[in-house]
Amino acid sequence: MGQPNELEILHHVSFDVMPGEFVSIVGPSGSGKSTLMNLIGALDRPTEGSYFLDGIDVERASDTDLSMIRNQKIGFVFQTYNLISKTNALRNVELPMLYAGLPKGERRQRAEELLKLVEMGERMKHLPEELSGGQKQRVAIARAMANDPAIILADEPTGALDTKTGHLVMNLFHQLNEEQGKTIVLITHSPELARETDRMISIRDGNIESEEILKADRPYEKELLRLRAEGGASHVAG
Repeated sequence: MGQPNELEILHHVSFDVMPGEFVSIVGPSGSGKSTLMNLIGALDRPTEGSYFLDGIDVERASDTDLSMIRNQKIGFVFQTYNLISKTNALRNVELPMLYAGLPKGERRQRAEELLKLVEMGERMKHLPEELSGGQKQRVAIARAMANDPAIILADEPTGALDTKTGHLVMNLFHQLNEEQGKTIVLITHSPELARETDRMISIRDGNIESEEILKADRPYEKELLRLRAEGGASHVAG
């Protein structure tokens, strides 16, 4: 920043994500998806403009506040799973709750419930190296749900999986969205995968290229259209 070779990644990107929505952000490699994901996940701050997450101005939030937001409001799911290799599935799921200060018994019980939810109840004592790619991703989804976040941010969650396993993982996201009302933001390079969501935002060269509502008559659609008409800052509502 501030140097002759300073690189601007995103250009005038503005959009809203409504509570309970399942939205995808799709684009090729180098389009700005990773930068946008880091901003949505409160891992980075925008150099210009505004980003509101559940009413909180991320640009003005302290580092402590951002840590709390990441721990309690957002569940992260990554392409490479990011599981701790020397810790079994149960303890991997417990970890966010440990950081949040939950008592041991409470976090153990919730971790077991979440692993059963993703059909990993019989593998909870296994290390990541003893699990298949799809099983690792299901553990990662359970971990993302540990602190009951309003938002799940999934970065290429099926990128390392075969097609059949990828569909199983996507079905889990649909279940969390439809049955638990979780807001899900899916980052992907695959238009086919993106079309399984409620709304697809296509990004290229740091700009929003197009936006398409794929499932109409959702409860948040009227509010989304109102916000579009009003304009204003980009935000994700939890």
